[in-house]
Amino acid sequence: MQRTVFTDDHEAFRTTIRDFIAKEVSPQYHEWEKQGHPPREFYNRLGELGVLGIEAPEQYGGGGVTDFTYSLVIAEETSAAGVTFGSYSVHSNLILPYLMEHATEEQKQRWLPGFCSGDIMFAIAMTEPGTGSDLANIATTAKLSEDGSHYVLDGAKTFITGGALADRVLVVCRTAPYDAADRRAGLSILVVDTASEGFAVGRKLEKIGLKASDTAELSFSSVKVPVTDRLGDEGAGFSYLTHNLAQERLTIAIGASATAAAAVQHALAYTRERDVFGKPVASFQNTKFVLAECSADVEAIRQFVDRALELHNAGELTVPDAARVKLFATETAGRVIDKCLQLHGGYGYILEYPIARLYADTRVSRIYGGTNEVMKTIIAKDLGL
Repeated sequence: MQRTVFTDDHEAFRTTIRDFIAKEVSPQYHEWEKQGHPPREFYNRLGELGVLGIEAPEQYGGGGVTDFTYSLVIAEETSAAGVTFGSYSVHSNLILPYLMEHATEEQKQRWLPGFCSGDIMFAIAMTEPGTGSDLANIATTAKLSEDGSHYVLDGAKTFITGGALADRVLVVCRTAPYDAADRRAGLSILVVDTASEGFAVGRKLEKIGLKASDTAELSFSSVKVPVTDRLGDEGAGFSYLTHNLAQERLTIAIGASATAAAAVQHALAYTRERDVFGKPVASFQNTKFVLAECSADVEAIRQFVDRALELHNAGELTVPDAARVKLFATETAGRVIDKCLQLHGGYGYILEYPIARLYADTRVSRIYGGTNEVMKTIIAKDLGL
């Protein structure tokens, strides 16, 4: 079906990204997977291309473009090539809104130029070993010093994308005692310098997919964080998270749309080339029917995601609708990719084929950003249930 979200500027950007991937990513991507992340200087290259801060204001070194469609272009091109840009998406798509909406002018001047250039890479630490998707149950604490100049941060986080290479981490912590009557109260966000004494990167977690994106455990042992590095108001952290999770979930849905479309293209190419019983796999009725189903599913995801993207660009995407698009896109993409892998037969299970990487990389989309069970809870509440 015809898509209306792309302009000539988006397509020119697509060409730039496609050429960049072919020259600077794909040839060494296997090495990135083995070491668990791209080389640190890769993020400076993304900064030079204008990718990291495309939506940041020009006065801070950004592109000044308030259009999330460019993220869709990147997702489609990386998925088609079977690669990722490491922790780029967390840095640019998840964290920038927090900084733009809640950082002071002084903080923006300190952080955003490095954010855009790749000199200061950011991660966000919400999940803890005992909390999972239950953010109101966060136990990491930050106590204000007697003179009021800094916080003392103690606790641990897990599943932190980009945590191993980050220069700054947005740490969600409890700055007021836990209140069972209002579990969401008392949470704040501190922007922690990873060079601080007491900050430690623990295990770099081995995953079944997204192997070129580092995921780590973090710990904080009496880490001193200046009050000037608190993001926004004390105790307002949960409301900040709720507001920005809509973009995070749209980002995940965009990725699901891109990977599902890429899977169909890989299956089409493979089944046309692979002969079984003396004729191409694509010539069998079952193959045609499966690919027809997958094509219809991809179009449904695209239309849903494109509409959500338009709403987001207009500032009108609600939290329940972001949950709906994440739920539908990721569940449907999972089914599509599984069917496309099946059409590859045994080769679909071999990592040298792109479909195998897509299969492994996509599975987590139903878990992170809030599990799909949480998405269903949000949608049910919106229905008055």
